[in-house]
Amino acid sequence: MQDQYILKLENITKTYPGVVALNDVSLDIKRGEVHALVGENGAGKSTLIKTCSGAIEPDSGNIIINGKSFKKMTPKLSESNGIAVIYQEFNLVDGLSVAENIFLGKALRRNAICIDRKSMEEKAAEIFKSLDIKINPRTNVRNLTVGYQQLVEIAKAVSENAQILIMDEPSAPLTNAETGKLFEMVDKLKASGVTIIYISHRLDEIFRLSDRITIMRDGNKIETVETKKTDVEYLVTSMVGRKLTETYPHRDTPVKDEVLLEAKGLCGNGLRNISFKVRRGEVLGFAGLIGAGRTELAELIFGAATREKGEIFFKGKPVAPRTPQQAIDAGIALVPEDRKRQGALLDIDIKGNISMAILRRISHFFVVNKQRENRIAEDYKNSIKIKTPNLLQKIKNLSGGNQQKVIIAKWLATEPELIILDEPTRGIDVGAKHEIYKLINELVESGKTILMISSEMEELMGMSDRIIVLAEGSITGEIARSDFNQELIMSYASKTEKEKAA
Repeated sequence: MQDQYILKLENITKTYPGVVALNDVSLDIKRGEVHALVGENGAGKSTLIKTCSGAIEPDSGNIIINGKSFKKMTPKLSESNGIAVIYQEFNLVDGLSVAENIFLGKALRRNAICIDRKSMEEKAAEIFKSLDIKINPRTNVRNLTVGYQQLVEIAKAVSENAQILIMDEPSAPLTNAETGKLFEMVDKLKASGVTIIYISHRLDEIFRLSDRITIMRDGNKIETVETKKTDVEYLVTSMVGRKLTETYPHRDTPVKDEVLLEAKGLCGNGLRNISFKVRRGEVLGFAGLIGAGRTELAELIFGAATREKGEIFFKGKPVAPRTPQQAIDAGIALVPEDRKRQGALLDIDIKGNISMAILRRISHFFVVNKQRENRIAEDYKNSIKIKTPNLLQKIKNLSGGNQQKVIIAKWLATEPELIILDEPTRGIDVGAKHEIYKLINELVESGKTILMISSEMEELMGMSDRIIVLAEGSITGEIARSDFNQELIMSYASKTEKEKAA
């Protein structure tokens, strides 16, 4: 009888200086199942799958694929044994067509010299048809939305006849509609016999898609459970090693009457006639669909985009930041939504990232005061509980939640009074989210004011004192905490130009 397990990992261990990334982890993946991996950032999920793909060599242990045992993998060996990985960062080449990307490195040829583009396009069209995807194989991938680029990555895996498809946070950059299409793909692939290892922080997806769930914590496998025999509360408690008593921690600090920031008739960067006030000690949430203008508004306030019309008043005085530095000098900070491209320098250490925005302040005649830099970084590491062996760790080696804490620390070091948080918990696990929420409350209690942009409606309702809703570059509604509900927010977020004018 054929072995029911297509992949077995036996006693996999991987260490880095000061960190045990994987500690004697053993895992069995059944043929044809969707097997979810869950755990906090830094639990070891990505390290584990990278040992399967050949991106990381384990210190010890065995990898068994279809009964064949390996001490380590290489990317080529992994692919030849039927493993394909879709990482959070896509491996697509912008300048090439969809078909050329699907057959990148394995182009079909008419002869030893000439590439057969027509055959590649026809083969790509067949793959898309089998997956019920409507994409023109001739389209340049740079012209596709993120959701369709994700589908191209899946088509690449299908073209390689992958038996095991590993998906690492595949829905993180997707809209709700695109996520629905992703779920359809997973269902189709499973029905065709492909085994899927699915990593996600979104537990609703885990329960929608998976057959079994393996829980990891601090480099250890905690247990594997059948999805239908567990629940969210049990998973969360197992992942973080403690019970989270409240998803959104309670905040008692009253909002002050003082208006800290007021926008009047702001236009520019795709926005039209934006007016609102935020009071000192308030968490003001901004809701809206993708492209509604929330990030564009943050950029205007922070001086990262050109304001065409309107006024901004900060602490009762007009301000007109034309650069981020002018906004910083005024007491405004922005934690951007894309922490890897905009928020941090991944190859720089924690200390360097934290001090980056205050180098002028801690320098004398262009020489950085290293003692002061170390003290500031150490203070923030301790106060907001950044988990790291030392401050010399490169930020790329930290978990997503700890990377976010470093970026927040960088802006706190500028001593701002207003902090704009754009998608502050995107791509981080439930335990790290809880710590970020507690940090937001502590900031408010210390006198800071927060503008919070989030695509997670429950998060906005759980953390905000008020919510302003945008659609197509305009404000369509303002909702008091006592009136929060998802249907009302969505009705404002879905308003068309015609409805807004009525």
